Amino acid sequence: MRKFDPFLLSLISAILLATLLPCRGVAAVMLHRLTFVLIALMFFLHGARLEPRAVLESARNWTLQSGVAACTFVLFPLLGLGLMTAAGGLLDHDMWQGVLFLCCLPSTVQSSIALTSIARGNVPAAICAATLSNLAGIVITPILVALVLHRSGAFSAASILDIATQLLLPFGMGQLLHTRLHKWVHRNKKLLTLSDRGAIVLVVYTAFSAAVVEGVWHRVSARDLLAAAGVDGVLLAIVLLVSSSLGRLLRLDLPGIIALTFCGSKKSLATGIPMANVLFPAAAVGTVVLPLMMYHQIQLFVCTLLARHLSRRPEPDPISVHA
Repeated sequence: MRKFDPFLLSLISAILLATLLPCRGVAAVMLHRLTFVLIALMFFLHGARLEPRAVLESARNWTLQSGVAACTFVLFPLLGLGLMTAAGGLLDHDMWQGVLFLCCLPSTVQSSIALTSIARGNVPAAICAATLSNLAGIVITPILVALVLHRSGAFSAASILDIATQLLLPFGMGQLLHTRLHKWVHRNKKLLTLSDRGAIVLVVYTAFSAAVVEGVWHRVSARDLLAAAGVDGVLLAIVLLVSSSLGRLLRLDLPGIIALTFCGSKKSLATGIPMANVLFPAAAVGTVVLPLMMYHQIQLFVCTLLARHLSRRPEPDPISVHA
């Protein structure tokens, strides 16, 4: 009998712990700082491991980058509008606003890259795609919200500084130190795996802790939760299918398809909650972000299973690859 995946057990434990013992006050501040450090460490180690030439080639891979952007900012909003038209009575107005809002958000950076790494996909391309998605989302998301939800608003460009400080700066430092550190990093792959998975588990715990502290779960019924989870699940399933099919249509190799699938199907909770506070009335924010929080957990569970499955595929035959 196959043993239960310890990483999935960690995710479940994080959710249960956040529900029973949410982090708050000084502890929440300290946890936020620890999350910052772990995510920065993850990007530093990726920067130290990856060949700078491979990163530049991935940044120029506009076929893959365009595929991720199309899934994130075109496919998602169209699907959200289509589902609301087809099943409008399934959710109330605020919950549908939340579904459409999550469809307008950029891809999440940390889990997209971590899961691409676990699945042995094209990590340099995932780093470029997820980071570019977040930078573009600062401008594109408010525009999409205005068009799709008929709301106007603006989002502070301070998020650019957050991305640069937490993600791009440590990655760039790792690239600068690649010559000195890449052999050490390759000898200590477990450290990279620990930083990847630790960051995801911590994001899950902090997200659920914030939800419990704000009392979101007490303001909706079980039926609302199930309906929102169902809509989120349908969204994720369709995007996973379409993004992987798009990768094959664009003639990407398997690592490229993996990067496109994981980056194109993610939505950023870290970016979404601050945006919601700006774009929606305070009384509606809790309900609006609920579909996003649920989608965040569903995407982590489903994509973790998918990444773990892909990671078990056999290594390619060097002879056939270079033939």
